[in-house]
Amino acid sequence: MAKAKCIMIQGTMSGAGKSLLCTALCRIFAQDGWRVAPFKSQNMALNSCITADGLEMGRAQAVQAQAAGCEPDVRMNPILLKPSSDTGSQVIVNGEVWGDYSAADYFKNKTRLIPHVLEAYNSLAEKNDILVIEGAGSPAEINLRENDIVNMGLAELVDAPVLLAGDIDRGGVFAQLYGTVALLNEEERERVKGLIINKFRGDVGILRPGLTQLEELTGLPVVGVIPYTRVDIDDEDSLAPRLNAHEAHRPVDVAVIRLPHISNFTDFSPLESHPALGVRYVEQASGLGTPDLIVLPGTKSTMADLGWMRQNGLEAAVRKLAATGTPVLGVCGGYQMLGQTLRDPEGVEQAGEMRGMGLLPCETEFTSSKARTRTTAKVMAGPFAGASIQGYEIHMGRTKRMAGQPLCLLENGQEEGAAQGNVFGTYLHGLFDEGSLTETLAAWLLARKGIARENFRPQSHWDYQQSQYDLLADAVRASLDLDAVYRAMRLANPNQKK
Repeated sequence: MAKAKCIMIQGTMSGAGKSLLCTALCRIFAQDGWRVAPFKSQNMALNSCITADGLEMGRAQAVQAQAAGCEPDVRMNPILLKPSSDTGSQVIVNGEVWGDYSAADYFKNKTRLIPHVLEAYNSLAEKNDILVIEGAGSPAEINLRENDIVNMGLAELVDAPVLLAGDIDRGGVFAQLYGTVALLNEEERERVKGLIINKFRGDVGILRPGLTQLEELTGLPVVGVIPYTRVDIDDEDSLAPRLNAHEAHRPVDVAVIRLPHISNFTDFSPLESHPALGVRYVEQASGLGTPDLIVLPGTKSTMADLGWMRQNGLEAAVRKLAATGTPVLGVCGGYQMLGQTLRDPEGVEQAGEMRGMGLLPCETEFTSSKARTRTTAKVMAGPFAGASIQGYEIHMGRTKRMAGQPLCLLENGQEEGAAQGNVFGTYLHGLFDEGSLTETLAAWLLARKGIARENFRPQSHWDYQQSQYDLLADAVRASLDLDAVYRAMRLANPNQKK
């Protein structure tokens, strides 16, 4: 069987839009009839997901797989770095925890990972026609060039043609692109087949003189000026700022606490797309107000983030609102925070014991083993009883419920989570994706405000996601020279006009 062709998107910086461009190309190639899969050798993000076989991978590649019409596979992201501090990360290789490393130690050991990267890539390449490869950061980070396995180093390993994207929305895009190309060595420059200006707003005609000069200076064609496209697609990086675009003119106010180490905030994307729910992200007690629902999301550092809430007054504000009847939902790390006690005898997060928020009758103890599974569940508690969940668990702690009710019953018959009065907690990420719990929650919150749910008819989250992938693909298809992209891959464009 012929090995897959490939195209690699690199960027002038983090946040240049590489993930969305790769998502668009995955969709476009799938629309064109190819078997396509995404690939990113090394991803640094706190947004992750669990595959069908219980392995952990970056959320961005799972989204790209969805856009490509295929099942997320850990081979699409063989190395995942989950930051635990400014200088260290949990390293996950082929979906399994490899260990916790400082940045310096990881770079010393990085070459050991090349066989894992190549094995994953080659295995995917045997099953697909096209692989869409995403770089990380910038190839011009010359201090990281040695032993690179994610930008030009990877491009050389798999012989990938490269498109280089710059972000005009941040300003200085011509300097971004020219400077990046100038810092590449000769062999690296030969791999770059075209430049992309991303997130453009306005009249492309105004750019023409600059585009011509940029092409003359770099010797490379500008193959696309991609418009700033408003699509609702999950972000790669949980540190990216969340715009409160979904809160205006919606009757139900949902406040998600934006923890310093927030992870898997994409759990709440289905709430954001519901026409009745205005979701906003809060990081100060003064901004909390009196929401209809408070959500404590997942976090990579539960104890540190609870300490942060304690110091800035958010914990006291949440406790006060909970006491007056405001519903509170904790997911994963947020669930752990809501309990009575947090213990860390092995120093997984920070050795010692910490008082929880005391809103649920639970105790959590952190262990070095990581729970990692996909499951289905039926909600048993309170106003959500009967709702179904298709979710997954990713956590280091074990939580014991000492009173109250379980929130869910898992498919294996095990009780999960906790509920007491108006406070609820669960380890299940993706709890709103299937839609049943979203609708039950929205109906309950609307009823509490005396608003008829019939006035709000949501689209299924799956259909909504698919429509967003199509919107993105349409915008990129209309603005990118796909003939040039296909030529770079040495493939014929099936839509090329004769």
